[in-house]
Amino acid sequence: MTLRVVQVGAGGMGRAWLATVAADPDVELVGIVDLDLDAARAGAAVAGDPTIPVGTDLTALATETGAEAVLDITVPVAHHPVTLEALRAGLPVLGEKPAAQTVAEALSLAAAAEATGKLFMVSQSRRYNDHLVAFRQHVRGLGGVGGLSTRFAKAPHFGGFREEMDDVLLLDMAIHAFDSARYVLERDPVSVYCESWNPAWSWYRGDAAAAAVFTFEDDVRYVYDGSWCAPGAETSWNGDWRASGPAGTALWDGDHDPWSDLDGTPGAPDAAPSVGNEIAGALASFVRAVRSGERPDGEVHGNVMSLTMVDAAIASARTGRRIVIDEVLEQAHATALKDEQDEAIRERLASWGSVRTVAVCVDNGRRTPQRRGPRCCSSRPTPAVAPGGRRGAGSSSVSSSPPSSGARRSPRRARSSRSASRRASPSVTRRRTPPHWRGSSSNRPWWTRSPIPTLPSPNGSQRAHDWPTRSPASCGRAPRSG
Repeated sequence: MTLRVVQVGAGGMGRAWLATVAADPDVELVGIVDLDLDAARAGAAVAGDPTIPVGTDLTALATETGAEAVLDITVPVAHHPVTLEALRAGLPVLGEKPAAQTVAEALSLAAAAEATGKLFMVSQSRRYNDHLVAFRQHVRGLGGVGGLSTRFAKAPHFGGFREEMDDVLLLDMAIHAFDSARYVLERDPVSVYCESWNPAWSWYRGDAAAAAVFTFEDDVRYVYDGSWCAPGAETSWNGDWRASGPAGTALWDGDHDPWSDLDGTPGAPDAAPSVGNEIAGALASFVRAVRSGERPDGEVHGNVMSLTMVDAAIASARTGRRIVIDEVLEQAHATALKDEQDEAIRERLASWGSVRTVAVCVDNGRRTPQRRGPRCCSSRPTPAVAPGGRRGAGSSSVSSSPPSSGARRSPRRARSSRSASRRASPSVTRRRTPPHWRGSSSNRPWWTRSPIPTLPSPNGSQRAHDWPTRSPASCGRAPRSG
């Protein structure tokens, strides 16, 4: 039985989705929503059936056509209102990345999914790549991982809004690599230091190059080095990847089969099932999830962390400081609570304890065998980490009980125990905390309270990112890299 869907957005990326939907035998396109009805009719032709109903009102068209789900293929500024309308109408949603324009809006949508009991999945399409899955299998064979790196170098001339965006590389492309790093490492980020710049020959107004060092749980490092104005010897659109561990190194060029060198012996990990290809794979995963009730990769709670990595990297680049991921999450949570108008959604937001545990406990495809205990909200503690801290939330495994009489501890273990005690107590300030803002939060610099300087939009509202200044009426008409 096919899944009846209405798609919102018939622009550049929307047309790619319409063709994908038309090619999937498990999906039936029953309507197209766009404020530009000519674009919607053109989209129907792309889908192979000019008689497909079109309209400008999502709820009305979904009711009229008996739709069972919604595809939100709009520009980022429209993601929150479109997805929220669909969830309130009782319809599960598959949306283009990012989940929303800001982390606060993404948290609002996560709470809306809880309040309505409907699935909201984000199409992080480059995670649907069998070569990436195979690369993770090779990384698992390294006996642990200490470092992962991605080198990305392309020189596309998009024209249009991208060439006018601030932080264009980090906002529009790096999220793919950041999300893939979480998938490969099977861990979540703790902090980031990032620098971004715009080479003299760049045809972009905003920074088109960036270098970031993320500290992940278990003190693992992820290094991203990317540029969108690097002509010659370009990498794959997926980037060039390298992971190192105690048993060897794994490599992936982004386009072909990955491989690993285990101290002179080629790695031969077990094959993993196919996940499909990019947006077609994401669509198939969504259909299975709607029909079976299983939680797919990209479910909004787990995807929030990938968007948070982008916000934190931009905040670091703008302030020149290391940014702690939990600071960004908690600030976004406070903003979401303040701005939320729907009482049911606000109650869900207020019911959360640690935003980190809400974000990671549901990302069930990323648990490692080495973890101590289940990765869930009820059992996974999140010790406070001040800016500059090296260890991740919940990463300490040092017992708080004193050593037995006569036990001898090495200086290194003693230091670890003292560090664990400091991390376990929110009232104790880490040694690396700058002395001039210890104590009251009012004395702390702005970058620990607001992850990204708020920029005014042309209509007077406040937005955390300088996304293209288009309204929800655009409904995805600008081409995007996906």
